[in-house]
Amino acid sequence: QVQLVESGGGLVQPGGSLRLSCAASGFTFSNYGVSWYRQAPGKERELVASISSSGSITNYYADSVKGRFTISRDNAKNTANLQMNSLKPEDTARYYCRCAGDWGKGTLVTVSS
Repeated sequence: QVQLVESGGGLVQPGGSLRLSCAASGFTFSNYGVSWYRQAPGKERELVASISSSGSITNYYADSVKGRFTISRDNAKNTANLQMNSLKPEDTARYYCRCAGDWGKGTLVTVSS
């Protein structure tokens, strides 16, 4: 059974950083690409970043996060990460990990002074 568990969210001031993690289990993690999505209150879920199964293909980033967010993965640990720097209030959202056709429950990021 596919299980994806996000962690690392929280309250941070504008300009701050957070590192989100997605722990995967129940399937062969290294066979699948991973994506991070986010959904702000009242808005549709949007793709933030993606990484290939091996991590060797150029990653995708939404224009709104380019240069500030970095996606990575560790196939030996079955984890994917999203390093978020220079956070802005508009980054406030619940962040979800998607892999192997399934979703985690998300972790809440709030950027506020």
